[in-house]
Amino acid sequence: METSKARVMLVDDHAMFRHGMEMLINREPDMEVFAEAGDAEEALAILNAGHQPDIILMDVSLKTHSGFELIKKVHSVMPEMPVLVVSMHDGAVYAERALRVGAKGYVMKQEPGKVLVNAIREVLKGNLYLSEPIQDRLLKRIANGNSNSEPLISTLTPTEFEVLHLIGAGHSSQQIADLLNRSIKTIETHRYNMRIKLNLKDAADLVRYAALWVSEGQ
Repeated sequence: METSKARVMLVDDHAMFRHGMEMLINREPDMEVFAEAGDAEEALAILNAGHQPDIILMDVSLKTHSGFELIKKVHSVMPEMPVLVVSMHDGAVYAERALRVGAKGYVMKQEPGKVLVNAIREVLKGNLYLSEPIQDRLLKRIANGNSNSEPLISTLTPTEFEVLHLIGAGHSSQQIADLLNRSIKTIETHRYNMRIKLNLKDAADLVRYAALWVSEGQ
């Protein structure tokens, strides 16, 4: 008697990476990719059409929405849907934030394929999963008393959080607007709101703060 396979949905704006994950997952006897999306709107359209995966794998950086926002929207439709984040970002704060908005695991794209497959299985069992480098970073933060050591950061919205990271990576407002598919006016509003929330006096202070935050591997 053939055992039914776990249905995996992929959400990532890089088609080649989705293809690679699909090949990897479809080789396994207990799971298969049954749907994929390149952005948040496409992902939500699939779910709203009644297609229900057993688990969703997604990046936190998508063209039209932050992955953090998408996790919240997914759970507003399907509260129990397990989400595993697969991202280039290796900062512990990204993992913490993903877990806070409802993700059940966080794996870096640089990890070997067997780590991703193991993470899928663990999350499907109802367990939390963090890749080893992320676990190490979180444990060091806790040991050093740095967990939640940036209370002001926690006041940022998911989009503001992503904009802060992009500022720290050296992107201009126009570049950020293009990357996130938002107007430059929206990005400038985010920058202003972040300055208020982070108690920074001007735009230069925001750039310095963001650059320091990124360079410290948050």
